[in-house]
Amino acid sequence: MGASPPAVAVVDAETSGNVGTIARAMKNFGFEDLYLVDPPDLSRESEAYGYAGQAREDVLPDAEVVDLNFLVETFHTVGFTAITNEDATKHVRFPFRTPDELAGSLRDVEAPTCLVFGRERVGLHNREIERFDEVCSIPASADYPVLNLGQAATIALYELRDLTVDETQLPDVAVHRATEDEIEAFYDHFDDFLSLVDYPDEKQAKTGRMLRRILGRAHPTGREINTLHGILRRARWHIEGNGRKDSVDDDGY
Repeated sequence: MGASPPAVAVVDAETSGNVGTIARAMKNFGFEDLYLVDPPDLSRESEAYGYAGQAREDVLPDAEVVDLNFLVETFHTVGFTAITNEDATKHVRFPFRTPDELAGSLRDVEAPTCLVFGRERVGLHNREIERFDEVCSIPASADYPVLNLGQAATIALYELRDLTVDETQLPDVAVHRATEDEIEAFYDHFDDFLSLVDYPDEKQAKTGRMLRRILGRAHPTGREINTLHGILRRARWHIEGNGRKDSVDDDGY
């Protein structure tokens, strides 16, 4: 990760709503500093504040109006474009990174960084992009690769969120994964169940391996493993005890 979270700049946006959308995406994904080059009307009555959500309290009102020279002279700049050169013989829009690739490379950049997005209709001009240090492009359908300005910025900032967000609202799945002892106990229970239902001996080992691969990919939680135990217990009660729950010893499962 660089010295600080990347700043975001929007060049010559035509509609204030897109600026508000970008400010909101910045707030969602932990970006704080917004720079505007030749912005539209961003008064409190503009669409920007209607689209900005909670970013209307800080990101949007704190935005600074600057010129392109300021961005180039102050930051390691990354220009975003939908249209790239097709090969290495031209270097205005080539080479380029995808947002996913950019997220990895910016970790090693110690200089202040700024992500630069362009106009709704034509994006960034060649004369602007040729002044930037890097180029980034979002992979999209070759038939229609041009995204709305607000959408493009939102996608890019989402992909770069690991540079700015340490914790999200999502629970840590790894913390809730069942322990290896719990999972191994279920495999033993499953093996016993196969024997109980007279599953062919020659297929039991292969079937056990198949189940191990399935659960290995799934990373089940403790509750999920307990539920699977319960299903096997219920089946065993019906097989051995005619459906009476208390008629079968569950062997500790």
